[in-house]
Parts: sequence; C-alpha cells; structure tokens
Amino acid sequence: MDQMTAGSRRQMHGIWSGRWTFILAATGSAVGLGNIWKFPYIAGENGGGAFVLVYLLCIAVIGVPVMIAEVLLGRRARKSPIYAMSDLAREAKASRLWGLIGWGGALAGFLILTFYSVIAGWALAYIGKMWQGEFVHAAPETVSNIFNTLLADKVALIQWHSVFMLMTVGVVAAGVTKGLGVAVRILMPLLFALLLVLLWYSSQYGDFARGFHFLFNFDFSKLTWNSVLIALGHAFFTLSLGMGAIMAYGAYMPSRADISKTVITVAFLDTLVALVAGMAIFPIVFAASIEPSAGPGLLFVSLPVAFGNMDGGLMFGCVFFVLVSIAAWSSSISLVEPVVAWMVESGRFNRVGAISLVGVGAWIMGLGTVLSFNDWSNFKPFFGMTFFDFLDFLTANIMLPLGGLLIAVFVGWKMARADAHKEIAETSDLQFDIWLLMVRWISPLAVAAVFVFLLWDKLLSGWWQLLLAAILG
Repeated sequence: MDQMTAGSRRQMHGIWSGRWTFILAATGSAVGLGNIWKFPYIAGENGGGAFVLVYLLCIAVIGVPVMIAEVLLGRRARKSPIYAMSDLAREAKASRLWGLIGWGGALAGFLILTFYSVIAGWALAYIGKMWQGEFVHAAPETVSNIFNTLLADKVALIQWHSVFMLMTVGVVAAGVTKGLGVAVRILMPLLFALLLVLLWYSSQYGDFARGFHFLFNFDFSKLTWNSVLIALGHAFFTLSLGMGAIMAYGAYMPSRADISKTVITVAFLDTLVALVAGMAIFPIVFAASIEPSAGPGLLFVSLPVAFGNMDGGLMFGCVFFVLVSIAAWSSSISLVEPVVAWMVESGRFNRVGAISLVGVGAWIMGLGTVLSFNDWSNFKPFFGMTFFDFLDFLTANIMLPLGGLLIAVFVGWKMARADAHKEIAETSDLQFDIWLLMVRWISPLAVAAVFVFLLWDKLLSGWWQLLLAAILG
C-alpha cells in the first residue's frame, strides 16, 4: 500500500488520543437501545443463566474474531470503509467486488440512523414527561395511552427526531479528536455512572432477588435451538459488526495499540452493560408487580409505570431515560461516521458539509419511520411490513450479517496471512492460528446459519407455506 497515501489519510481524519479512547468509542457504538431492553428480556425468556452462557460463547467464537478482523482492516488501510476495502482488495490481488463490503456497511449504517434517530427521540421526549410528573401513580392503561398518543403525534415525533439528529450532526461535525473523541470520553463514563446509580436504586427499592432469578436462573428447559440462534444473532449485532463503524474507528486506532486485547475489552464492557442493565431494570419492574414485555412496551410503558409508583421514582426515571438517550447518542455517531469519512476523503466536501448533507438525508428518510407509527401504520407493501419494519429487517437481518460474513471470508481467505499477522503482531503464532481458524471456518458458518434462519423465518417460510397450501389444494 502507498505509505504516503496512508499518511495523508491519518492527517485528514486524525488518530484517537489513546487506546482507551478507541475502547470507549467502540463500546459506545456497541452499547445502544438493544443493551438496555433487548438483551435482558431475551435472556430471561430463553433460560436466564443458560442463555447467558450460550451468548458469552457466541461472543467469544463469533463476535470477537470478526471484530478483530474488522478493526485490523480499518487500521491497515487508514481510510473510510469504502476506500479501505477497495485498496485492500487491490493489495490482496482480489476482485474489485470485495470493495462492496465497504459500500454495504456504510449504507447499512446510514439506513439504521434514519430510524434509530426517531426511536431515540422517544427517549428524549420521556425525559421531559418523567420530569413533569406525567407518570405519578399512573396505571398501566394511562401510560399506554401516553405512549400511543406520542406515536400518533407526527409533529412531536418530527421535533424529537430533529433534536436527536442535530445532536448527532454536532458531534460528528467537530471531527475525530475534538468531536468523536471528546464525546465518548464524556458520554461513556457518564453512561456507566448513571447505570450504577440505577443499579443501586434497583437494589434498594426493587425486587432484586426476583430480578436476579429472572435473568440468571439456569432453566435449560427453555434453552432451545431457536434460543441458540437468538444468542448467536444478538452477539453479532450488539458489537456493531458489518456496518462499517468498527472499521472506520479502527482506521483512527494508534499503530501500537493491541487490537486483540482492545477488542476483548470492548466485548467485555458491552456484555457487562447489558447484564447490569438487566439487573437495574427487572427488579424495578417486578417490584411494581408488572410482567416484563419486549420492545417498546418494556421501555416506554412498563418502566414508567414502575417509576411512577415508587419512592424517588420520578428523579430516577429521568436518570434512566437520560441513560437511554446517551446510549443511543453514542451509537448514532458511529453509524454516520463511515459515510462522512468517505465524503471527506473524496475531496469534494469538508467534514461540516459532509455531515450536514448526510444529516439532512437521514432526517428526510426518518420521516418514513415517523409515518409508520401513524398515517402509514396500515401501509405494509414490503412483505407485509411497514416502512420502519422493513428497514429494521433489511439492515439487522440481511445487510449486517452479510457484511460480517464477507469481512470474515475476506480476511480469512483473501488477505495475505503475513499482512493480517502484522496488524495483530502482539499474538503468538498459536494464538494467531486459532483466530484464523475461527475467522475462516467457525465464524462464517455460524453467521451464515443465523442469516439463513432469519431470512427463512421472516420471508421464505411464508412463501413456502403458501406454495404448499396451493399444492395440497
């Protein structure tokens, strides 16, 4: 690779001030809304501690190896994912089509941001609602009506969508060191601190024993093959793999930083946040005699009811939704960085112009998600899915696993062994061989299994059932 070009890219974007800045940035990208409600819920519903063990195994054999591969690609190229994959494919004397990995990842991150911003806007709205006392002694029906009223209010949704998008644009516009670097050094410690405050509150006022049992009870009877696939999928998605964010962040990683240890630290912190979030949330829910529910119902109905009927609940409810907003914010800035970095490298835009254009585009597409919850709620042209449901399915179930699968295959089979080993030179030959085995065989096969299962479950099974019904008359 042209060393002069690589050097110019480093000057263009900057380098993280240290290894821990990268760790905080990558953790911020990984920690999002899914950590706050999805992981605790799916763990409790799929065997508790048994599911957690399977999940940790999936993190070890899939998430960490693929994440190491994605980081080393970014650091070796020192460019945005789009230019990085094109250059690395040329260096490996492989087909130029491998460059599509960068394009696919950048596009996936952009599409996710378009609806992520709308959902994060709900959390911002709930900070004010909690502070104003709307949930004091409120019944579940009342809180459910408040949530449904918010979803029906297009003006309010657009306003909060706009606020969150401006928050994201503001950080990214400031650059790698003064924007992203400063933001993660402030936001992530604040997120950890708020999470510990909520954990303390949960232990004092919640049903801590029942919450612990729900999350960590080893119920192997609930652990099915479907549970294993759920654990596999969540392990992959929670680390933000396949969307270009980790590759872009890897491009800003100091040359002497230990990639393997850094990635393991990120995976540990991401999992720790998910587990602590579960122990902070479920004792509060159970103390209010509310059964936990998945998705928006847990975050925007069950928890407000619980906080509204507990001592000090309003203040700690505000803290909780600030926590959720920070988790979403730290993730959103990573979603847009690959596209912005590519636009800056093209020489046609400066960083402010690039993020302004991308932000406006994402904001406009986000209006489709806003309308999916009101005017377009019955408009389901995408395999029976709304605009929002289709974007969610397309990115999470197709684009991200496909991107991660191709990254593993490229590094494992196309990239020169010596080039890969040079980027993770801190590993012994044995450790490198084990990692390469995982990247070449175990991780791709596991990701492919998840990809096929989810594609079948969401799309193909319905077509097959219709075909079978037609054949049988």
